[in-house]
Amino acid sequence: MEEKVAAMHYVCTIDQARQIVEERQQFWVSNCGCRESRGHCARSRMDVCLSFAEADPGSGTGKKAVSYAGVQGILAEARTRQLVPRPYRDETRTVTDGICFCCDDCCGYFLNPDEPCDKGSLIEATNLEACQACGDCVDVCYFGARKMETELVIDQARCYGCGLCVEACQEDAIRMVEREK
Repeated sequence: MEEKVAAMHYVCTIDQARQIVEERQQFWVSNCGCRESRGHCARSRMDVCLSFAEADPGSGTGKKAVSYAGVQGILAEARTRQLVPRPYRDETRTVTDGICFCCDDCCGYFLNPDEPCDKGSLIEATNLEACQACGDCVDVCYFGARKMETELVIDQARCYGCGLCVEACQEDAIRMVEREK
C-alpha cells in the first residue's frame, strides 16, 4: 500500500491555530496572495497570512514582523469573520511554517477545490436531536458538508474539521471530536 504524501496545507480550528501560535516566539504577517490577486475580499482584511519563519516569503506582499498581540488580533479576526485556518508546512511536510486564514470569497483553495489540502485532526459531531434546523451552520460550511433539506443533512466525508459550524450553532448542538484514522 502506497503511503499518502502530506499536502502543503491542512485545516484546523481557530483554537488549534491558537495552540500552534503558542508554540512559536516570532511572527511575520503578509498580505494574502489570493486577496491581492482578486483586488479585494468581502470577508476580511488583506494582511492575514501568518508566518513563523523570517525566510518564508509569504503568499503576498508587505511582509513585516508582528507582535504576539498582533497575532491575537488576526486570530480574533479569523473567529469573527469566519475564516478557516489552513496551516502550511515546509517542503519536508514535517514542520508547520505558518497559517493562512481562508474564506469562500477570494481564496484560491475554495475557488479551486482541486488544490490539495489535508483534513484536520478533528471532525464535527452534531446532536441532531438538539438541532433546531436554523441553517446557520450550513451558511459557514465552505466545504459543503452541511446542507438543509427538510432537516439538516451532514456528509461527514466532506468535513475538513475547521469548526466554523460549532461557532455558528446557537443551540450548542455541534462539537468537534477526534477524527478516526
